Amino acid sequence: MSTQSTGVIGGGIVGLAVARELARRRPGARVVVLEKEDRLASHQTGHSSGVVHAGIYYQPGSLKARLCTRGRELLRDYCAEHAIAYEEYGKLVVAVDSSELGRFDALEATARRNGVPGLRRVDGDGIREIEPHAVGLAALHSPRTAITDYVAVAEAMGKDIRASGGEILLGARVTGVERRGGRIDVVCGETRHRVDRLVICAGLQADRVARLAADAGGPRIIPFRGEYLSVRPAKQGLVRGLVYPVPDPRYPFLGVHFTRRVTGGLDVGPNAVLGLEREGYRRFDLDPADLRDIVGWPGFWRLARSHWRTGAKEVLGSLSVRAAMRSAQRYVPEIGPGDVVRGSVGVRAQAVERDGSLVDDFRISHGDGVTCVRNAPSPAATSSLAIAEHVADEVDRNG
Repeated sequence: MSTQSTGVIGGGIVGLAVARELARRRPGARVVVLEKEDRLASHQTGHSSGVVHAGIYYQPGSLKARLCTRGRELLRDYCAEHAIAYEEYGKLVVAVDSSELGRFDALEATARRNGVPGLRRVDGDGIREIEPHAVGLAALHSPRTAITDYVAVAEAMGKDIRASGGEILLGARVTGVERRGGRIDVVCGETRHRVDRLVICAGLQADRVARLAADAGGPRIIPFRGEYLSVRPAKQGLVRGLVYPVPDPRYPFLGVHFTRRVTGGLDVGPNAVLGLEREGYRRFDLDPADLRDIVGWPGFWRLARSHWRTGAKEVLGSLSVRAAMRSAQRYVPEIGPGDVVRGSVGVRAQAVERDGSLVDDFRISHGDGVTCVRNAPSPAATSSLAIAEHVADEVDRNG
């Protein structure tokens, strides 16, 4: 039986899944989760759409593709075991005009290579059979795409960790990582937590915490705020499940779409607007340190030069409900600007390389007793239990 202790930095769903898996594999070993907020799932997990992805979009063979497929199955079973809402409402990815058909065909090929369960291609009549108020030339129907409550999942994982003898320390802001005599001190202000191995799942702060652990390479986190519009109750019944556009392959964002919630509501969004604060959920939130990190990263300026037109369009959609709904109405014409109100907001931790490229796949690094989850965007919540298996395997291999 292993007696080694492991620290996990981050109380989002990925960090909790990793801690749970490590505790499960090592009965009697110490596992401690360090979370800087006063509750679990405070940031990306707690502001997610709740979608459980089926694997339509991801490069075949990539970590995203492999772990999404495995993770969806594990998550479905986990929700059933813990009586957490899990509704397979299904998704339509809709091409609304002929200019999208090339991308649509490529997306279908990707989805089929990824083995998306139950996937089928439908025409305009087929779209209306599934979503009577949606329109388009063709669509991919993914009947196993689901929605769940990721905060409830995270809280259940927290209970599992404690039940296995692990610790969850809230309000534990990490300020340093020091190696001493073959072990690792995780410094939280005046307090030190000594562990044998460390896993960093810090989400929006992933690059900063990795640098504390001397993992200075890799991409920089650039925050993108995602804003939703909530459909008024009178029109919520016009969409039964999820309706998505054909995504632009240049970006890891999926575009504005209609999403049901486990609470019964219907949301439109999100957009992707540059955030000036990593954990800022209001439009004009700004943190000087976060802003310095953004403008001081060469990759940001290269990204901005290449994609400023798209950025300007996203800002317009953020400022104007009418502009935001102009895109959404291409798919469900009967839901217009007067049928929505401003809703929830999240911030996506988008990893950007020095050359300005957007990191799409999961990025996990290892070295000297420390494992860093450097990039874990969507479908990280879907994939969380599979990411945990993958990270635990790497921790086992790297000692």
